[in-house]
Amino acid sequence: MPAVSVVMPVFNGEMYVAEAIESILGQTFTDFEFIIVDDGSLDSSWEVIRSYEACDDRIRPVRFRRNMGAPNARNHAVSLSSADYIAMMDCDDVCMPQRLERQVEHLSANQAIGVLGAGAQAVSEDLSPLYHFDLPEHHSLIAFNVFVGSFLIHPTVMMRRQVFDSGNEYQPSKWSADDTELWSRLMWRTRFANLPEPLLLYRRHEAQHHTSRNATLKAHTRDVRARLLQRLWGEAPQATLVRFERMRMDAKLGWRERRAASQDMARLLDAMIGAGIIDPADRGLVSAHIQRRLEGTTPRLWQQFLHWRRHHFDLGKYKSEFD
Repeated sequence: MPAVSVVMPVFNGEMYVAEAIESILGQTFTDFEFIIVDDGSLDSSWEVIRSYEACDDRIRPVRFRRNMGAPNARNHAVSLSSADYIAMMDCDDVCMPQRLERQVEHLSANQAIGVLGAGAQAVSEDLSPLYHFDLPEHHSLIAFNVFVGSFLIHPTVMMRRQVFDSGNEYQPSKWSADDTELWSRLMWRTRFANLPEPLLLYRRHEAQHHTSRNATLKAHTRDVRARLLQRLWGEAPQATLVRFERMRMDAKLGWRERRAASQDMARLLDAMIGAGIIDPADRGLVSAHIQRRLEGTTPRLWQQFLHWRRHHFDLGKYKSEFD
């Protein structure tokens, strides 16, 4: 039985799927099976996949007669898998050679972690570098950032089988934001982490910018956060959700909005600690993160003042202006 099952859905991926497959076959960690689901592609994706199957018996191809959506394809691939670790992959991305090795090492050494992501480098269609994803490494910050910042890059994730097998599969019938919806459930029962180094080239290309698809994804992601907030607070105020969304977009806030956002995030932290999602010992870590996020919403001149003040005074003696 292999140690890792890599699962990858493919839909009309003929332009990039060969690079994705080769990046998995070129891993320094070799004890894996590679389950590729062609999700009803209308191009030559299936022929490309089959050509690699003929060269490497770790590849297990599956073909859907019609497009079922990536969540269904992933669920089916996982149902066919046999390894204790499940690694997600997308057909337009490229893994660094050490990705599987580094993630297996980390999960083996940290039994409490059930979901492990990694850093990623955004690249253009021709793999030219664009920007680096700034992701939190610690569980408490990842869970908190589901509301207010970046948290996990889905195709970097490796999960323990028991986390996924306990009825916590993707829910494609309800959400197009299937990965965020899954993390919103898993945070109640396991711990997250991100490796700091970039282990994936995350390709940005024209097909990702389809206007109606992006609008639907954003709307469903907002719904996922509203449902999670409802579970935590017993309510999901629209004004709070709007403030959280503006913080995710790094928008500048007026002082009244910043004060309200500070109160929202303090309440959210208390609720996540009360629910057992965040360890009480991490309150200081998350509180410092909140202050940095609030500072990032201030106008530039005010940010410069806060930066100067931090470096000239012992701020532990003073109460924050947002308390």
